[in-house]
Formats: sequence, C-alpha cells, structure tokens
Amino acid sequence: MPPPRALVVSLHDVSPRTQPACRRIISELKALGVPRTSLLVIPDHHRRGSIAADSGCCEWLRALEQEGHEIVLHGYHHQRPRRAGESVQERLTTRFYTADEGEFYDLDLPHARDAVSRGTAEFRALGFHATGFIAPAWLLSEPAEEALRELGLDYTTRLGSVTDLRDSRTWRSQSLVWSVRSAWRRAVSRRWNALLYRQLSANPLLRVSIHPVDVSHTAIWKQITGLITRALADREPMTYHAWVTAQRAAQTPALHSPPA
Repeated sequence: MPPPRALVVSLHDVSPRTQPACRRIISELKALGVPRTSLLVIPDHHRRGSIAADSGCCEWLRALEQEGHEIVLHGYHHQRPRRAGESVQERLTTRFYTADEGEFYDLDLPHARDAVSRGTAEFRALGFHATGFIAPAWLLSEPAEEALRELGLDYTTRLGSVTDLRDSRTWRSQSLVWSVRSAWRRAVSRRWNALLYRQLSANPLLRVSIHPVDVSHTAIWKQITGLITRALADREPMTYHAWVTAQRAAQTPALHSPPA
C-alpha cells in the first residue's frame, strides 16, 4: 500500500529566544488539526540562546517530543560570519537571501563534522531523539552533507527536496515558506505561495515551513493557516521522520533532481 498523501509542517528556529512565539504557533496548529510537527531546534541561537542553559525550554521540548513532535537539529549557531573577498554570488546568497544565517552554506568537512557532532551530542545529553538535520536557510554544502552521512544522521532537506541519507534517495517537494523582512517581500511571498500550493496539489508530500516571526504578520499568518486547513482535507499531518520512514517501508522510487 502506498504511503498516504502527507503534510509536513515544520517550525524553524526554535530556541529560548523564540519560545513564546513558538508556543503560540504550536497551539494554533493543534487547534487546526496538526497535532505533530517537525521542530527545527538551534543549539545556541546566534550565540545568545543556548538550549542547554535553559532548563525550562528543555522541559518544554521534551514534553512536545513525547506528544509526537519531532526534534530536528537546525545548524548550531544559525549564523555565518561575513568574510573578506566574497564573490557577488556569495554575498547575494548569504546576505540578501538569508541575512547572514547560512551557517552551513560553504562549510568544509572538518568544520561541518565538528558543528554537527557538538549539536547531536548536546541533544542526546538533553534527552532529545533527533535523527534529522536541516541547515539554516536549507543552505547545505556538499562536504557538510557528507558529514551528516558520516555521523549517521537519517535525512536532510533542502528548499526543493527531501533526501534519505542512508541511500541518497531524493524526493522533489518545494517547501512553502514566507519572507517577511519587508512589505514587498511579504506581498511577493503571499502571491508565490498561493501559486506554489496549486502547483503542488498532486505531489504526495506538501511541506509548509513556518518561522516564529510569521505569526506576528496578520496577512501572512492568515494565509499559512488557510493553506494548512485546505491541505488537511486530504492529507495526513506527519513529521519528516515519519514521512521518510514511510517511504522506506513502501520502497517508493525517488525523483532525483539537483538540490534546490
């Protein structure tokens, strides 16, 4: 039997710094009919939001995991220092596109291995059961992806795909995501995601990626909750871990494409 049509709602940038907004989002998603999400947790958010140093946040996350939410390792600091001599492409990608948060965009193997090792070790010590890794802004270098395989991570995602790191099968699925840093970005995001939702109507997997700041913009949050409500009419909400596990069980063929 093929896996069900799925809806994965992921909440990015979860940390002590964003906990109040994340609490509200999780509560409202539950009311809509999304009882489980993939929570992308940053070990030390911009070096000013250590999960390990906040016992209350840790207890909250452990309780969510017990309820069926998934903890996903989301970078380490979620921040990439600017460097001298960067190309125009590098500046556009790391500054304009992701506001200096593309931490794993161009990491080499040793540095990626170190950051991911520290994150997974801290999560294990805190009692989290993270099997996936998703890079900030989905910007993951090839050496960093190799580090994930070396360290035994189960899966990763990019903006346009989900990859099983055990066998490198990749499934195309463009995530809905909103940019809210300016009025023009918010307007473009609403139009783009309305179009993308229609284009993905036949895709077995629909991904909705939420950031804590989204809930503070009324029109954006209204669109997000509206699209999720529509999707729930014929899709089962699940985590990334559950979806990848279902594909393995069903041996569904991968649709290979360049990472987006």
